[in-house]
Amino acid sequence: MLRTSWIAGPDSGRAGPALVSVTDLRLSTVADLPGVYRAARRLAADWPALDGAHGMWLWARPMARRCGAVAIWRDRAALAGFLGTPAHVAVMLRYRGRGTVTSSTWEVPCAAPDEVWSRATATLRA
Repeated sequence: MLRTSWIAGPDSGRAGPALVSVTDLRLSTVADLPGVYRAARRLAADWPALDGAHGMWLWARPMARRCGAVAIWRDRAALAGFLGTPAHVAVMLRYRGRGTVTSSTWEVPCAAPDEVWSRATATLRA
């Protein structure tokens, strides 16, 4: 599995509970993977200023036509705020119907990136 380096958000390093979100996009064709990745990188460029974001990684399994994100949020409201941004909505509309998306969330007592990544990869390999 390939992944980006940690992309810190404004809440990075903040103590206290947090919410983890894991997104897994399984594309119907590998031809869509480069466009999806570019769109994800554009969204990630705004991450340092995204309210409620601790940080995130983009990940990919190109040969399996899978990619997604593992993100740590302050809370569900912060995640919902991102999901409703015009940029995110535009990406979702552009790639609608080109694969299947699954996601999961869980709460953690603190935003420990190494622990979150370990659990997320176990989830993605299952």
